Parts: sequence; C-alpha cells; structure tokens
Amino acid sequence: MVELGHHGDAEVGPGLIDLAVNVRQAPLPPWLLDPVAASLADLASYPDPAPARAALAARHGRDPSSILLTAGAAQAFVLIAQAYRAAALPVVVHPQFTEPEAALLAAGHRVHRVCLPPPYALDPSLVPAAADLVFVGNPTNPTSVLHPVSALSALARPGRILVVDEAFADTTLGPTGSAEPSSLSRLADIPGLIVLRSLTKTWALAGLRIGYALAAPDVIRRLSEVQPLWPVSTPALAAAVACASPEAVAAEHAIAHSLAADRAHLLSRLAEIPSVSVAAAPESSFVLLKMPNADKIRLALRDRGYAVRRGDTFPGLGPDFLRVAVRDRTTSDAFTETLSAVVPDFLP
Repeated sequence: MVELGHHGDAEVGPGLIDLAVNVRQAPLPPWLLDPVAASLADLASYPDPAPARAALAARHGRDPSSILLTAGAAQAFVLIAQAYRAAALPVVVHPQFTEPEAALLAAGHRVHRVCLPPPYALDPSLVPAAADLVFVGNPTNPTSVLHPVSALSALARPGRILVVDEAFADTTLGPTGSAEPSSLSRLADIPGLIVLRSLTKTWALAGLRIGYALAAPDVIRRLSEVQPLWPVSTPALAAAVACASPEAVAAEHAIAHSLAADRAHLLSRLAEIPSVSVAAAPESSFVLLKMPNADKIRLALRDRGYAVRRGDTFPGLGPDFLRVAVRDRTTSDAFTETLSAVVPDFLP
C-alpha cells in the first residue's frame, strides 16, 4: 500500500543535510520580510484578502474574481475534492504529488490512476475520455518533468475540471531563458481549468502556508463555498502581496537561472556515478534518481548525514527511486561524493 501521506519533511532530522524537501534554503529578502513582520501589528483585525487577490491578479493578467487565496496550495486540493464531490470519474496522473489523491479519497471519491511510463511525459490519450476531474502536476513532483502547454491543453474539454498544479512553475525556464514557459496561469479561455500556485517553495515560506488558485469566477465561487472563514492569515496575505510585485517576479527569474546552473552541475556529478541514472529530464528544483536498492542506499546516506526523499511512496515508482533537491554546488559535490562511495556496497 502506497503511503500517500508521506512527505519529504518526514525524512529530515537533527544533524542531517536536507536534500529531501523541495523548499529553497535562503533567508527572506527585505522586500518580503519587512511587510510580513509589519503585518504582525495588525493581528487584532480579521484578514482582508482583497489586496493580495488584486496583486496576484495583476501579476498573472487576470481579474481578481479569478483568484482564490489558500493556506498553501495543498489546501486547494481539499477544496476541489469537496466542491466536486459529484465527479463520476476523478483521475490523478501519476507519478506526482500524492496530496491530490489523498484529498479525493478523504472526500469519498473513487480515484482512477493514470501512471505515465518512463520518461514520464504527459500523454493526454491515456486519460479516459469520461474523466470529469483530472489532476496533473507541471512541473511534476517527483519527476521534475515539464509538460508542454499543448499536452496540457489537450486534456481540457467541456464538462471536465482540469487541475494543473504549478507549485514549482516559477523554477522553470524556456530554451531561451524565458520564465515559466509552460504555465497556464494567464490562460482564462481553457474550459474548466484550475491552476494552483504556491509561494512556499522559492520564497522559503513553507511554515507560513500561502498559495492560490486561478480559475473562472464561477469555479472560484464554488471553491470558496467550501473554504473555512479567514483561511489565510494576515502575515501570509502580506507575503502574497510582496511576492506578486515586479521586484519579486524579477527575482524569481534570476533565481530560476541560478537554479538551472546548479542543477546542471549536480547532473554532471551524478553522471560520474555508475549504476545511478537520472530517471527523467529535470526542469525544476529536484531530480529523480534510479538505482538498484535505492531504499537501502537512502538509509546509508542518512547514516552519513544526508536526508533524501524515498521514491516508493509515489504511485508509479518503487523502491529503486530517490528524489534529491538541487542545492548549491558545494553541497552537491559533497553529496555526490558520498553517494559514489555508498552505491558500490549495494550493487546486486
């Protein structure tokens, strides 16, 4: 039985170097930290999401009525599962983040899995035509694959809700260095589309819980009807306003370029290790690895001070997979040296 509730934070412990959680490890810049800190003076008042909704709408070229603020993008999975309880054939495209399926199951849905074969490129024809609620990640966690707009758009049709999880979209670049080449966040004309975004990864705000959904106003209203009152705190709303600013968007783009260079360095080091392969072409802040006895190697790495994400809790993968976060080059060098020393002990 796949452990849908297992996440990377469960791998982390005292004294371990964290390669298991896909959150950027960097201090908050002043333009983000200062408004969040200042918002603490307003905690006697109930949160007002209107400024954050307007700022995010402007960032994506949408109307504020198409934005729903959530306590992390993960909350949106629960809202969708609850709002669309009548869905006859909900489909989750795996391997991907397990919370969509967990939320569907908790709401009483019977989930149909579509497991993509390696190298995990999205094939719209694998999704049943009768599917009326479809979840797909882009870029997908844990494969780090970025699906093209054409493949995602082919999944949309009248009568279907299409949920595209773009939690890591701001980590991606196009061939010419353009930002977010496969994002659907600005496309308001795709029927039934819900795009989910997170501010917790790039900006190291996992503890603040802030994300949002973009969809047609009628879909946003339906989701808001099952959302609890005041779901997003005042500090989280202040962070949303700051992260929607032109300064933040420019900083995201610069971070994505730096990340791409660090990822290329990690891949070059991994290529030197026999029996370790990169399972799919990575485009985000993490890399999926395949190797014999990866489940045992994960424990050996832990004994040597490294926390990496096990792969067997993702449907469509198994015990020979590990997910590794992209970090700075010094950390990647030390990690790959350790991995190179550990792997021979576990070869068949």
